[in-house]
Amino acid sequence: MIFTLMQRSGHADLPLHGGRVPQWLASRMSLLGTAIIESILSEYGRDEVLRRLSDPLWFQSLGCVMGMDWHSSGITTSVMGALKRGINQRSRDYGLYICGGRGRHSRKTPDELMGIADRTGMDGHQLVRASKLTAKVDNTAVQDGFQLYLHSFVLSSDGNWAVVQQGMNPAAGQARRYHWHSPRITSFVNNPHTAVCGESQGQILNLVHQQAAATRRGILDLSALHPDQFGREVRKIVMPDHHDVRAADVDLKRMASIIALAHEARPEDFESLLLLRGLGPRTLQSLTLVSEVIHGTPSRFDDPARFSLAHGGKDGHPFPVPLAVYDETIEFLNSMLVRAKLGETDKRHAFKRLSKLAARQEERFDPDPERFNAWMEKERAWSPEYGGRTVFDDRRGNQRRHKGGQLSLF
Repeated sequence: MIFTLMQRSGHADLPLHGGRVPQWLASRMSLLGTAIIESILSEYGRDEVLRRLSDPLWFQSLGCVMGMDWHSSGITTSVMGALKRGINQRSRDYGLYICGGRGRHSRKTPDELMGIADRTGMDGHQLVRASKLTAKVDNTAVQDGFQLYLHSFVLSSDGNWAVVQQGMNPAAGQARRYHWHSPRITSFVNNPHTAVCGESQGQILNLVHQQAAATRRGILDLSALHPDQFGREVRKIVMPDHHDVRAADVDLKRMASIIALAHEARPEDFESLLLLRGLGPRTLQSLTLVSEVIHGTPSRFDDPARFSLAHGGKDGHPFPVPLAVYDETIEFLNSMLVRAKLGETDKRHAFKRLSKLAARQEERFDPDPERFNAWMEKERAWSPEYGGRTVFDDRRGNQRRHKGGQLSLF
């Protein structure tokens, strides 16, 4: 047997957070996440969905725009759980399947993969082997102090896949998320320098598999390489410990252009914005960030905190989740997808242009932390108007209702 190892496509280091996602947010995350994935599928195809899920910066941005705490370890569990609930109900339509999950659910991955293989004719044994190898490498071959507790395997009907898994280091108070992508498979015999890598936090040890001699030799060879020799090949992000979103966490030029597009639209933008008539400026601001998650290029996701400014966070950072805005965003996306299937594409094209319009405006703005801080204060002050809610409201038994009523942009 020839042993191969998949090149990890990236990783993210995140502060450990406890707690659970409340049902009022979990249900919305599933609806919004599924609509975002369906939008990517319809525009770019299944392989692009897998590529994005294997990008740690894009994944973090997705979690932020879905209303999770912008920097916490909980993004991984909640996003993959939300996507699994939404996507697996329509796997036949989408050609996508999500297996595994956290804890005991991760141990069901082989059985879930074999079940999919039986229904589709794919090679279940190879898929199970790939699943086990990715977990074995991150948990055993590279002992960096993080023990895996989550393993999600995303499979397409084309046979390609992505893996998102996460380990915990309680002593350091951190979690590390690992991303894999099947097109990056390589043989250790032919190209050992493209194997697993990451920030050095411990000695690299052998795989435990008794027949994996070539793999063991390849990993040991890697330990002698300087990080600069392979660091550029891997996307990675380290999230800070502070809970609040600060000006330094956000590309201020990008954020200013989005706010301006929603609240100070110029005449040349009206052709697209008029097609979104009826949306308040606050929802338009959120939709611009969602549009970027769907249509943006990889270079646009190096400040994931910016995407938390779409729908806030369950712990109130950067502000409470604006339920009225969140629901209107979901309603718009689903309406757009339905109309596109009927051949009505005007709204779809207008939505796609939102991120491009915002990017075009960036040259107009100079970074100004004070303006950012002032805008954040206004966002928190407006929170009750948009049905702002956090997990702390649930604990106090003070569940706010939507007050709705955005100022009309038109």
